[in-house]
Amino acid sequence: MFDDLKYDDNGLIPAVIQDDENSEVLMVAYMNRDSLASTVATGKTHFWSRSRKKYWLKGESSGHTQEVRAIHTDCDKDCLLIRVKQNVAACHEGYRSCFYRRFENGAWNVIAQKIFEENDVYKT
Repeated sequence: MFDDLKYDDNGLIPAVIQDDENSEVLMVAYMNRDSLASTVATGKTHFWSRSRKKYWLKGESSGHTQEVRAIHTDCDKDCLLIRVKQNVAACHEGYRSCFYRRFENGAWNVIAQKIFEENDVYKT
């Protein structure tokens, strides 16, 4: 079903996750064929974690799931754009978007409001 996409040498394709209501970019993650197939089958985003070498459902720990509204690919078919309804927040650091810092005047400045504390959501 997704064999015409261009995966990298590790079998991964980047996925830009965008809020379907306001077009805010929420996060970027990687998918393989299995996680993309699970995303389509369940309507919730699934990814492959390059750092943890693990398949994961977005929100499996936090409950902050993403409901898929549309899946697009670019002209080269080497990147995905997935439009979602974000439940609570995308960022594990407590912000709605992972892109909560902006480079200004030689420094990275936080430009968003934190909406939850990580320790309250991710219990160790």
